[in-house]
Amino acid sequence: MDVVCLDMEGVLVPEIWIAFSEASGIPELRRTTRDEPDYDKLMRWRIGILKEHGLGLKEIQDVIATIDPLPGAKEFLDELRKDAQVIILSDTFTQFAMPLMKKLGYPTLFCNTLEVAEDGEITGFKMRIENSKLTTVKHLQAMGFDTIAAGDSFNDLGMIRASRAGFLFRSTEQIKNDNPDLPAFEEFDDFLNAIRGALKG
Repeated sequence: MDVVCLDMEGVLVPEIWIAFSEASGIPELRRTTRDEPDYDKLMRWRIGILKEHGLGLKEIQDVIATIDPLPGAKEFLDELRKDAQVIILSDTFTQFAMPLMKKLGYPTLFCNTLEVAEDGEITGFKMRIENSKLTTVKHLQAMGFDTIAAGDSFNDLGMIRASRAGFLFRSTEQIKNDNPDLPAFEEFDDFLNAIRGALKG
């Protein structure tokens, strides 16, 4: 049995931190896992910037409330879920993701948790498991599932490479150039057809 594992941000919904960067007027927060492969380093840096500007969870959630899935993403997901079990594997946090999951029809999501003080300050974060995307895929395989994986960032490459089939979707030119053997797609229809082809393979 196949399980399709998808990244969330950049694939199904816009990048939350880029949206918050634009809303808050803090350009440094545009940096994402497309730019920084070390997620722990990236998050600690982000938390430092939030503290410096006196911003907390509420301000980010207010921006998230204005974000909609990428055009065509819900329809893509609805079609894909007719053919396979789908798990969204994301390095985001439950406090960020749940409003977006509602707009996507509540697909299964595995992600992480923020540590938040009573006054709303983000003080830290708790990763669900080390190297969560690759580790999850390996555990699914250990349970007898075949995996097909797709994403757009550095932190997706492990799960993509470990899966029976893997794809890049709306990735950066650098990542595509560094991984020329990985099929790369820009449109949901082509992406869906490629996954369906892999499911039949």
